[in-house]
Amino acid sequence: MALLAVGACQKNEEKTTAAPALPVEVAHPIIRDITLTREYPGYLAADATIPIVGRVNGTITKRSFTEGQRVKKGDPLFTIEPTLYRNAVEQAAAAVKTAEAELEYAKSNYERMKVAINSDAVSQIELLQAKSRVESGEAALDNARAALSTAKTKLGYCHISSPADGAVGLSIYPVGAYISGEASPVELCKLYKDNLMYAYFDITDNQWLKKVQKGTESMDQSDITFTVGERKALRWNAKIDFLAPAVNLSTGTLKVRAELDNSSGILKPGSYISVTMPYEEIKNGILVHDASIGTDQLGKFLYIVSDSSRVEYRRIDVGGLIDDTLRIVTDGLEPNDRYVTKALLKVRNGMQVTPVMNH
Repeated sequence: MALLAVGACQKNEEKTTAAPALPVEVAHPIIRDITLTREYPGYLAADATIPIVGRVNGTITKRSFTEGQRVKKGDPLFTIEPTLYRNAVEQAAAAVKTAEAELEYAKSNYERMKVAINSDAVSQIELLQAKSRVESGEAALDNARAALSTAKTKLGYCHISSPADGAVGLSIYPVGAYISGEASPVELCKLYKDNLMYAYFDITDNQWLKKVQKGTESMDQSDITFTVGERKALRWNAKIDFLAPAVNLSTGTLKVRAELDNSSGILKPGSYISVTMPYEEIKNGILVHDASIGTDQLGKFLYIVSDSSRVEYRRIDVGGLIDDTLRIVTDGLEPNDRYVTKALLKVRNGMQVTPVMNH
C-alpha cells in the first residue's frame, strides 16, 4: 500500500508539473508628458448691453429693423415724427440771422460814433450806449446760435441709429406709439454688442497658487478651452484679460474673465459654458489603463509580472483620468514594469503565469 501511495503521488506531481502556466496579457505603462486640466462652469456676457432710447416727444413713425436682427454701427433703427423739431430748427436759424443783422447794425453804429466823438457831434454817453448795444448784440447772437444747435440736436434725436455693431432685442414700443422722451429718456429696445463676448468663471485659489509657485502666474496667453452646449460641439480658445485681485472668502475662489471672439454671432449672452483649464504639467508621466487597476480595502493596486513570470501584488497611488481610459500613477510603478491588463480575477499574488505582451 505504501508503494501504491508513493506511485500515486509521483503521478500527481507529474500532472502538476505538466500543467501549463496561465497566459495573461501584460503591458508596459505609457510614458508621456501630461497636462492636467480641470473643468469649471461659467457663463457668457456681451461686451456691452446698450439701451436704445428716445429723447424727444413724438410718435414713432418707422422701425427700420427686424427684432433679433444683427445691425452695423450707424444703421437706422427708429424714426420719431420730426415735423415740430424741424420747424424749431428753422425758427432758430431765422433767429440767428436776425441776431447777426442786429449785431452788424450795432457795430456799424458804434464805428460811426467813434468817429463822431472826435468832432463833439455825439456825447460820451451816446458812445458808451453804442458800445453796449454791440456787446448785447454779440450775446444775443451767441444765444441764438446755441438755440439753433439745441434745435438741431433734438431734430437729430428723431432719427435713432445703432451706436455699435450688434444684435437688436425686442422693441418695447410699436410703430404709432407716442413717447415723451424730453423729460426723461424712454427705452425703446436693447442693443447687444456681442462681437466680443466675455466668459466669467471661478477658479480655486489653490490652482492659482500652483501657477505662482511654478512661475506661470501670468494668464495673458492661455490655452484654456471653452465649451458651449451639452454636446460639447462648440469650442473656443480665449484670452484671459482679468483676474480678481482678491479671493472670495465664502467660496475660496478667484473670479476670472476671458475674451471670446464672436464675430460669427453664434454665441449668445447668458449661455452657460464649461471651461477646461490646465493647472499642472507633468513630465514623463506614468499612465496605465484604468480598467487594469484593482481596488481593495487598502486602496488601489496593480498585478505586476516579474522577470521570473510570477505575479506580484503592488500597491499604487493614482492621479487623474486622461483621455477617459488612462489613469496617472503617481507612486508604486516604474516605467519598465509589466502589469496585468485583463483577467484580474484569475490571478493572485505569487502565481506563475505566461505573460503575453499587449501592444
